[in-house]
Amino acid sequence: MPEPIVRKKAIIVEEIFHEGGPVAEQPLRRAAALVVIKNPFAGQYVADIEGFMDDLKPLGVEMAGDLVQALGGDASVVEGYGKGAIVGAAGELEHGALWHVPGGYSMREILPSSAAIVPSTKKIGGPGTRLDVPITHCNASYVRSHFDAMEVGLNDAPKADEILLVLVMTTGSRIHARVGGLKASEIKGEDGLR
Repeated sequence: MPEPIVRKKAIIVEEIFHEGGPVAEQPLRRAAALVVIKNPFAGQYVADIEGFMDDLKPLGVEMAGDLVQALGGDASVVEGYGKGAIVGAAGELEHGALWHVPGGYSMREILPSSAAIVPSTKKIGGPGTRLDVPITHCNASYVRSHFDAMEVGLNDAPKADEILLVLVMTTGSRIHARVGGLKASEIKGEDGLR
């Protein structure tokens, strides 16, 4: 399979101090790494596309490392993650599904505590399309305080023959999380769920 051809990269970092309540002692930091690549399958149906996942793995590891650096350089502060893809109009949704393995496992490789499945979303769209990337706790999917999403997008991507790949990491729960459920302090770490 061909190596990914990168047109553009971006890192977005948010610091959230409050959501209308008291200012948090430690702001929540959320970061997204976005990379726009040429879709090698655009404009045609190709039956065997699975091999491209292996070609995307180094890019995924690079993006995950960039996110850790954007959040201060210490992987142990990362508590939440998610991934997504926007496929340009000449592609198909299955081309976005190619990001599942390289996107998810790249973050698991870099993060010391990451037993939970990496939530994901994908869609077809043109330049300027926005994507709500779901986020859950990286070691236990049922930690309700970490159910979140980060909206991302780029004004000029994806073009019809491109895919916009996204990884997201966060340093904690939603600011003012208070709707009960399993707490991060109660994680048993047995199955990636609890």
